Amino acid sequence: MEKREIYEIEGDKIKRKRRSCPKCGDGIFLAIHKDRVSCGKCGYTEFKKK
Repeated sequence: MEKREIYEIEGDKIKRKRRSCPKCGDGIFLAIHKDRVSCGKCGYTEFKKK
């Protein structure tokens, strides 16, 4: 994964494209899957609604 997949530059600010894990905190991003988002560090998972 490259940094350009996670961050976006808007003017003079850096914006995160992905959500951070609510358990692990900032800096640990949730992986995006077809039917869920999950944290690779702690295993936190949220399923997407159909």
